[in-house]
Amino acid sequence: MILIVAEHAGGKLGKSTLEMVTAARESGREGPITLLVLGQGVAAVAKEAAAVADQVLVADLPGLAQYNAEVWAAATAQIAQEGEASTVIIGGSRSGREYAPRVAVKLDAPYLEDATKLSSNGAALQAQRYTYLARVTETVEADGLVVVTVKPGSFAPASPATAAGEEYDVEVTLPASRVEVTGKSVEKSSRVALTEADVIVTGGRGVGSPENFSAYVEGLADAIGAGVGATRAVVDAGWRPYAEQVGQTGKTVQPKAYIALGVSGAVQHLSGMGKSKHIIAINKDADAPIFKVADYGIVGDVNAIVPALIEAAKQ
Repeated sequence: MILIVAEHAGGKLGKSTLEMVTAARESGREGPITLLVLGQGVAAVAKEAAAVADQVLVADLPGLAQYNAEVWAAATAQIAQEGEASTVIIGGSRSGREYAPRVAVKLDAPYLEDATKLSSNGAALQAQRYTYLARVTETVEADGLVVVTVKPGSFAPASPATAAGEEYDVEVTLPASRVEVTGKSVEKSSRVALTEADVIVTGGRGVGSPENFSAYVEGLADAIGAGVGATRAVVDAGWRPYAEQVGQTGKTVQPKAYIALGVSGAVQHLSGMGKSKHIIAINKDADAPIFKVADYGIVGDVNAIVPALIEAAKQ
């Protein structure tokens, strides 16, 4: 089987899980696509998972109520061994990148990190990934059982399967946790999360100032119900938090529409949003690289054009 560890939060399946299902379907590897749901009180998540997978394995235990790298790795490795998995796919989120190498070590398996494309070369699994600051795409491959992390936003979310998958409860042996969670805080925002947004408005240094970013980038995003993104230069300047950074060292996104305001279009940024379905760019520099990938482009001053867009959106 192809074993995928589901990512979920708030009783809902994460978009990244649907992307991993697409990656599994495109991998060329044989066997049922199996989603492993770890947690406590995850019945609703399992039901969602059954709509896209051939089968769903549910480990609903108090010991899985909080994420823990050692515990998650042990549970995943056990199920992979018992199910004779050919491939283990884990999301390239911060937590996924933390426990995936542990799974590979427990299974004595090759580890392919941050895959943006999966395919087969005979018995080997091939993975494409970015390297050299996203200036180069390399292809790596491994035989036998392979553990893979998928870079979020690299694959389109999977559509429902033709028939709902069967659900099975599984028992896992959990190790004693050596980490205690003493507190947890959740960032509160009325906006849609960046990786879940269908429309994203991103601002670059071309907007001019933190005040302009708030007025124009946030203003347009709020007017059309979009997520807010930022370039690395904006984040490094302290205008915006790292959580909003899009690019090779930030988040990879694949929205239906990506609106770039004052974004030059450096290759590192393009690697994080280049697969957006529609790209709209506004920049006063007609030679900005962003226009080479944009579906629609306006050459002009963001500070003069965006207020009119915001007003039109409100109307």
